[in-house]
Amino acid sequence: MSETVIVTIISFTGTLLGTLGGIVASAKLTIYRIEQLEKKVEKHNNLIERVYKLEERTTVAEEKIQTVEHRVDGLETR
Repeated sequence: MSETVIVTIISFTGTLLGTLGGIVASAKLTIYRIEQLEKKVEKHNNLIERVYKLEERTTVAEEKIQTVEHRVDGLETR
């Protein structure tokens, strides 16, 4: 084989390995970033659920307060 063919094969092999290495590194970084975003979304969703439950409790508490106020008004008018 001539030197040109050997150099071409070595260059091609190096380019191929470099490209594959870059693809693997990029894929790992992408997967890591997606996992981090999933964690953030999960925290956000938990917060939204907690706020929804607090709103429900607030509504119930407000209804109880109105009931008590009506009862007090009824007692005061007697």
